[in-house]
Amino acid sequence: MMLLFAGAALAPAAALTQPAPDEIRNAVHDGGPLPEGQSGLTVVTQVLLDRAGISPGIIDGWRGPMSRSAIRAFEAREGLPEDGRLDAEVWAALGGDDRAPVLQDHRVTAGDTDVRGMPLPEDYAELAELDWLGYVRVSEKIAEDYHMAEDLLIALNPGADFVEGERLTVVAPGTAEEHEVVRVEVRKAEGRLAAFDEAGDMVANYPVTVGSDDLPSPSGTHEVVGIAIEPTYAYRPDENFQQGDNDEELTLPPGPNGPVGIVWIDLSKPTYGIHGTSEPAALFQNQSHGCVRMTNWDARELADMVSPGTEVVFR
Repeated sequence: MMLLFAGAALAPAAALTQPAPDEIRNAVHDGGPLPEGQSGLTVVTQVLLDRAGISPGIIDGWRGPMSRSAIRAFEAREGLPEDGRLDAEVWAALGGDDRAPVLQDHRVTAGDTDVRGMPLPEDYAELAELDWLGYVRVSEKIAEDYHMAEDLLIALNPGADFVEGERLTVVAPGTAEEHEVVRVEVRKAEGRLAAFDEAGDMVANYPVTVGSDDLPSPSGTHEVVGIAIEPTYAYRPDENFQQGDNDEELTLPPGPNGPVGIVWIDLSKPTYGIHGTSEPAALFQNQSHGCVRMTNWDARELADMVSPGTEVVFR
């Protein structure tokens, strides 16, 4: 039985500098780049990029590498000079002055509160004994539903208990892209994945983590051979990597906090795939074990647009 846990107490602490709701609602662009650190303007820009099909990754209000890479991808699609900086042209192309509200209400449901309620073990052998690697906190679950950083959600709702029936302020990201993708490009140097339709148009673009020096991602052209939603995870230390002292094969249960999140897109290159993550905020900080790691929501969106035979090019 799941434990109910409202859980801001064990959630990441919200920084005092987090943008307030009114700062986000009233954000305007003065023609310059995004402000240093966190700002309401960056929250707005990230939401507008998300709505435009160019994922900023996690919406957190920080001017960081994921935001810059998303702006650069948007500039490339729109035929604008590619420098990864917010300027008047980018702001106008995003519809910044005519935007729909960036914040909205969310009422906490019973489904939101059906969370684990205690930290997950780190050891894979202990994880393999569980049935589901679900959300630990209500705030974690709701933040992921709205593509948000958990600490931003908490900061927008000071004093919230995250209990059923409570009304919260959340961001209003874009709806899922719906296209038939025939080619995917994993752009290692950019840390981005671009998806193209049959006409050759880029219909979506996402931040990704691609391999490491010890376990690099593959090169060349491959293809999708299968798609699994809420997959189990086959831990094979002889083929991939060893976690802790676990030297035997294990099967870890599915769930958003599993090693591959809620999606596995299997590639024709054996043992490699495109998948989700349990740590969306650390996407550009962590290294993968050779696969392509995305936020859970981006991986799910991509999974709905590709099919067996979709070309995947690593470059």
